[in-house]
Amino acid sequence: MRDAMGRILRALVLLLLFFLPKPRKLRLERWLRGREDLRRLRRADCVVVSFGKSGRTWLRVMLSRFFQVKHDLPEGALIGFENLHRKNPAIPKILFTHDNYLKDYTGKVSDKSDYAHSKVVLLVRHPADVAVSQYFQWKHRMRPAKKALNDYPPHGAEVSLFDFVMRESSGLPKIIDFMNAWAKAMPELSSLLVVRYEDMRARPEETLGTILEFVGTAASATELNEVVEFARFDNMKKLESKRVFWLSGGRMVPGDRSDPNSYKVRRAKVGGYRDDFSAEELAQIDALVAGTLDPSFGYDRPSGASAQTAAGAAAGTAGS
Repeated sequence: MRDAMGRILRALVLLLLFFLPKPRKLRLERWLRGREDLRRLRRADCVVVSFGKSGRTWLRVMLSRFFQVKHDLPEGALIGFENLHRKNPAIPKILFTHDNYLKDYTGKVSDKSDYAHSKVVLLVRHPADVAVSQYFQWKHRMRPAKKALNDYPPHGAEVSLFDFVMRESSGLPKIIDFMNAWAKAMPELSSLLVVRYEDMRARPEETLGTILEFVGTAASATELNEVVEFARFDNMKKLESKRVFWLSGGRMVPGDRSDPNSYKVRRAKVGGYRDDFSAEELAQIDALVAGTLDPSFGYDRPSGASAQTAAGAAAGTAGS
C-alpha cells in the first residue's frame, strides 16, 4: 500500500508541475523515484541489485516459484517487493533494483553506503551480452518516457546495434561504470553475495541454493529441481506468451507475440553477443571490456571462458 501511494504521489506531483522545463521535470522524477527506492531499501530483508538485462527476471521467477512451492501459493504473481510477504510473513521482502535513482535522492554518487546495512545479492552478467540485450529492450519494449528518464536514444531513433553498444550513455561504458562502482564498494559491504548470470546458467540448482541460503531460506534438492525445471527458458517463453504473469503488469508480456526480439525472455544465451558483430567490432568490444572492467568479475577475456573465476570465488566469501 505504501509503495502504491508513493507512485500515486509521484504521478500527482509531476502532473501538477507539468509546466516545468523537461530537464527539470526529469531530474524531479529521478529524485522522487530515488526517495521511493530508499524507503523500500530500509524495509527490505534482502536486495537484488543488477544492471538491466542481467538475468533479473529469470532469478525473480525462480525465487517466486520457490516461495509458491514452499508456501502453496498460486503461480501467477511474481515477487514485487512485499506482495508475497503480505500473503505469508515467512516470505522475505525482496527488493529488486537497478540502482538507477537512489543517488538522485541521497546525493551519494560515488559510493554504496546506502546499502551498507542491507543483505545484497549483486547479479552480474558479461557486459557485452547485457548491452546487446539492452538494445532490443530499448528497440522493442522500453517506454518513450523511460528512454528519456535514463538517457537512452530517443524513441524512434535509428541507431545500429554496434553504435548503441558503444554509446557512452546506453551501452558498454555505462554498464562497465555500474559494475566498477560496485566492485569498488565491495569491501565496505558487510553482507554481499556476487552472483554471475553465467554461473546460474551452468549450475542453476547450486547457484539458486546458494542465493536462498544467503537470503535465509534453505531449499531442499527436490524444491530446487522443481523450481529450475519451471524456470527453463522454453517454459518461461511459453508462460510469457500465455501472459501467466499478467498480475505483474508489462514485466513479463511480449511487445509483439510474432516478434521473438520483443519478448522479455529473448535468447538467454551466454556469449550470444559474439553472434551479432563482425570480427573488427568484436575486437573493439572485447578490448573495451578487458581494458576498463574490474577484473574481479572474471570478464576480462572473451565470453565463454571458464566460469571458475575470481568473481566466483569472491561470491562464496563476500556473503559469508
